[in-house]
Amino acid sequence: MDLLSLRYFRAVARREHISRAAEELRVAQPSVSRTIARLEAELGVKLFDRHGRAIRLNRYGAAFLTRVERALDELDDARREMADAAGLDDGAVTVATETLLPLTELLAGFRAAHPGVTVRCLLSTPEVMRDQLRTREVDFCIASQPLSGPGLGAVRLLHEEVLLVVPVGHPLAVRERVTVAELAEEPFITTGTGHWQRTLLDRLFTGIGRRPVISCEGDEPGATHFLVAAGLGIGLIPALARAELPHVPLAWLHVDSPDCVRTLSLVRREDSYLSTAAARFRDMAAAHFAERPQHASMEDELRPSAGGAGRA
Repeated sequence: MDLLSLRYFRAVARREHISRAAEELRVAQPSVSRTIARLEAELGVKLFDRHGRAIRLNRYGAAFLTRVERALDELDDARREMADAAGLDDGAVTVATETLLPLTELLAGFRAAHPGVTVRCLLSTPEVMRDQLRTREVDFCIASQPLSGPGLGAVRLLHEEVLLVVPVGHPLAVRERVTVAELAEEPFITTGTGHWQRTLLDRLFTGIGRRPVISCEGDEPGATHFLVAAGLGIGLIPALARAELPHVPLAWLHVDSPDCVRTLSLVRREDSYLSTAAARFRDMAAAHFAERPQHASMEDELRPSAGGAGRA
């Protein structure tokens, strides 16, 4: 039993598919099949149930996977720790996030401070994030909704109000506040199920026993304000984004609900090794968002945007 066999087994067990595991490992499929067969022969038990060309991890395989993941994770952590100690490179940080919009300044600042560190960003839903943390594909997840699980720890970065945005010609554009019930028939532009904007919207409407009317649904939250400004519907946007959109013709309103907020958290596996590069990123993220107002009221900021953005 060698490390290569264990890595092959882990890839097949996670995907329950020989061909996809081979693609991930960048090796030929027959090589993976032979390795799994040798491993099963050595252990004296079958690790997968086979039904034609389909395979499923059985109870022996599931028990073995738990041990294998623990062993390989420890070895990967040891490799990263030794690289840090030896100063072999400036390291790398991988971050999964639901949206890159609130991170642009942080990422730019980190790159300027640590130009030798490679930063990789992945766009993921919370469900995918949990799996990425479990498999140690990422060092951190930056989530806009609770992300919990065994061994996960979170640091709150930002707690802010989420505002309603409407086109400047909309009847609500002259309002300062609005209730959720008043929005029952309004078409919303939002993200797909699983993303924080959609989760928040569904939660607000559950509170009034209704479902929101969805006019446009997708996985690109950064396009919401453009679609709203074009008159295709209304949407929910974090208060933090308003300063970044001074010339977009929108009206911004408070929603009369204490739940209309977003909490941005930095999440990691607490049992994994924290590299020097990752520790620097964590500290910079905490310092960056500490400088921003937490859940600040926008009462004094809801004024017409430049270029005739309407009244709120």
